[in-house]
Amino acid sequence: MQTTLLVEARSSFTGQGHLLIRHARVPATCLGGGIPPGAAIDRDGSALVDVLLHGEDIAAVFAAGRGVADHMIDVEGRHLWPLLLDIHAHLDKGHTVGRAPISDGTHPSARAATTADRIAHWRHDDLVRRMEFGLACADAHGVAAIRTHLDSHEGQAETTWAAFAQVQQRWAGRIALQAVGLVPLDAYRTDHGKRLADLIASHSGGQPSLLGGVTRASGGTHGDGLDDLDALLDTLFRLARERNLDIDLHVDEAAKADALPHVAKATIRHGYEGRVTCGHCCSLALLPEEDLRERIALLVDAGISIVTLPTVNLYLQGRADGITPRWRGVTPVKELRAAGIRVAVAGDNCRDPFFAYGDHDMVDTFRQSVRILHMDHPYGDALSLATTEPAVITGFDAGTIGAGRKADLMLFEAWSMDQVIARPQSDRIVIRSGKIAETTLPSYRAFSQDNLSGSNQT
Repeated sequence: MQTTLLVEARSSFTGQGHLLIRHARVPATCLGGGIPPGAAIDRDGSALVDVLLHGEDIAAVFAAGRGVADHMIDVEGRHLWPLLLDIHAHLDKGHTVGRAPISDGTHPSARAATTADRIAHWRHDDLVRRMEFGLACADAHGVAAIRTHLDSHEGQAETTWAAFAQVQQRWAGRIALQAVGLVPLDAYRTDHGKRLADLIASHSGGQPSLLGGVTRASGGTHGDGLDDLDALLDTLFRLARERNLDIDLHVDEAAKADALPHVAKATIRHGYEGRVTCGHCCSLALLPEEDLRERIALLVDAGISIVTLPTVNLYLQGRADGITPRWRGVTPVKELRAAGIRVAVAGDNCRDPFFAYGDHDMVDTFRQSVRILHMDHPYGDALSLATTEPAVITGFDAGTIGAGRKADLMLFEAWSMDQVIARPQSDRIVIRSGKIAETTLPSYRAFSQDNLSGSNQT
C-alpha cells in the first residue's frame, strides 16, 4: 500500500465521528442497499461510490463525488470490500502438520495421522492454543466470521467443545464463530451420538451450533457407502428436529461417492428444506449432464446450500505415488448457481494432514477459487461466494457494505478485479468497526517445538 495513503488511513479510520471514503470501487454484489443512483459501474461489475462512516458503522453510500463530510479520505478508485466469511473450517485440526505423523496427502493417510495426533495431543490447552493461532491469522487477514467443524468423537467431544466455548467468548465482537459437530454419520445411532446432540444443543455462544458429520462409515475408506444410509440420515434429522438444530454435512468428496441424493431426499422427508448445508460434493462434477440436471433439480427442491472447497480438494484428489493427478474435481459451481442454489467458497483445512498449507486467508482462498472455478471473464458476482452467499447460509451479519452495517472493510492497492487476483494483497488495509486494525500475523515460532520434537516421524 502506498505509504502516504497508509499514513492517512491511520489518522482517518479512528472509529469516531464522520468519515467519508471518497471514490471507492466496491463490487456491486456487496452493496447491501443496491447500487446508489448515478454510480458508474466498471467492466468488472464494481460501482464507484462514496462511503460515509459514522463511528463504528456505515451511515450511507452515495455515487462517487456526491458524498459530503468535513473529514474525508480519497482512495482514488481503489477496491474497497467488506470483510469476508469462511463458513467451512477446521480450527481444531489446524497447525498440526509439523507434529502429526507424516501423511502422504491422501484421505486415508490424513485421517490416520489426524487420529494419532488427536489421541496424543488434543487436550484443552493445546486446542485453545491452536484455535487462537488460527483466529489471529484470520483476524490479520480480514475475516469477519467462521463456521468451524469440530471433531466430536467419543472421549473427545466434551474437551473440544469446552475449548471452543472459551475461544468463542474471547473473540466475540471481532470474529463471529459457529461450530458444527463432526463425526462419521453412524455415530449418531449410538448413545454417544445422542449425548453429542445434547452437548451441541446446550452450547451457548451467541451463534447457533449445528449437527454435522461425514457420510461414510466409521473406519471405512473414503467414499464408502453405507447400506443403511437412509436410516442413519433419519436418525440424524430426528435428533436435529428434537433440538431445533440445523445440519451441515461433509458429502461426496470422493469420485465414486453418491450420498448427496440421499441427503436431499431426507431433507424433504423431514421438512428440513433450507436448513441443510453440504460441503465438498465433488462427485457431482463427474456426472453425465442429464444426471447432473436431475441431481440439481433435487437439490433445488430440498433447498440445500453447497460449500465448495477447491484449494483443499485439489490437494487431496487424484494423489498416488509417482503419478501426476488427472482428476482435479471441483464442485460444478456455475451449474448450481444457475439453478438458484446458494453456493459459498471456503477455506477448509489449514496446515494439518488434510492440507499442509493455507493461512486462514479468505482473500487468498477467493483468488485461487476464481482461477480454479473459472469465475472470471466476466467476474460478475463472483465475490458473493465469499460474502453475501455465506452470510445468508449461516445467518452471520457480515459480507455487505450499506447503511446501518458495521464498518468492517478491506482496502486494496488495486483498481480492477484482475489486479486483486494477480497479487497476494499482503498490503491490504483491514478496518474493523471503522478503525484501522493494526494486527499482524502471529509468528510460526509458536510451533517451533512441534517441528523439533520428532513427533512427525512415521
